Amino acid sequence: MKVFVSRLIPDTGLQLLQQAGLQTTVWTEDRQITQQELIEQAKQHDALLCMGSDKMDAHFLTQCQHLKVIAQFSVGYDNVDVAASTRLGIPFGNTPDVLSDATADVAFLLMLAVSRKAFYMHKRIISGDWGTYRPTLNLGVELKNKTLGIFGLGRIGMELARRCRGAYNMKVIYHNRSHNVQAEQELQAQRVSFEELLAQSDVLSVHVALSPETEGKFNADVFRKMKPSSIFINTARGKIHQEQDLIQALNEGWIWGAGLDVTNPEPMKPDNPLLSMPNAAVLPHIGSATVQARNDMARLAAMNIIAGLHGKRLPHCINPEVYKKDKSISN
Repeated sequence: MKVFVSRLIPDTGLQLLQQAGLQTTVWTEDRQITQQELIEQAKQHDALLCMGSDKMDAHFLTQCQHLKVIAQFSVGYDNVDVAASTRLGIPFGNTPDVLSDATADVAFLLMLAVSRKAFYMHKRIISGDWGTYRPTLNLGVELKNKTLGIFGLGRIGMELARRCRGAYNMKVIYHNRSHNVQAEQELQAQRVSFEELLAQSDVLSVHVALSPETEGKFNADVFRKMKPSSIFINTARGKIHQEQDLIQALNEGWIWGAGLDVTNPEPMKPDNPLLSMPNAAVLPHIGSATVQARNDMARLAAMNIIAGLHGKRLPHCINPEVYKKDKSISN
């Protein structure tokens, strides 16, 4: 059986596929494969290992409904028409629980960078504008004993909360649909309403999935309700914040700063005002970019492919309803 891989992934995953006796074809061009190219390749294969940037919409899935399994090299799957995949009987896998530490580290990094205007000050060195000692210029803020607010306190948010609590004794508040009992017991985290989260957070970090409910959630009205001294952090999905509204919020002092590992749109254009602002820090979506996290993602993606091609349930399946249609699938 044959597997098409739409980007070069770590050898950890490729070796697992080969050891399982699967023939792999890898897209090696240094550009995003187009949907039509991906359709043409998928039609020649039994399974697809794709990226989160590949558009897995109803059109693609209908064209490639012969696929026995699709495994995505990411945790998020807002690029996937899950209903269409289920309707067509295609099990679809992702790679959860392996990048929580890596992404929490990036959120923590951005929080620190924004608090001390680190990216902006580094650029001043490059531009030859270090200058003389100016006691009142480009001052940062300290984080000790401040309040960390988390919008979506799951695994990644929990790891960030542990870091902030341990390093800076930050109070932790969060907004979830339900209580996170572990966080409340371990970190004395307090569940609050969304309005209270905005009003009380000194640092507000976003860790929710992109959905119709969360898309564009952080807009001008929301930023106006935050503290003028607050820092906004987004390492989840760029479409959760309205970027033009964020730029206005920073320019007009509705909030103090912002740190982004995800942008809207993505990739960000090099002339985006956020890149030259003293109180903004932007990274090119590197949340999972560690050797360990990417190796683990490759391993889980390969395990999903292998299971699907051997008639077994995917270890990490985003549409388990697909198995209700096929009683022959084994666990």
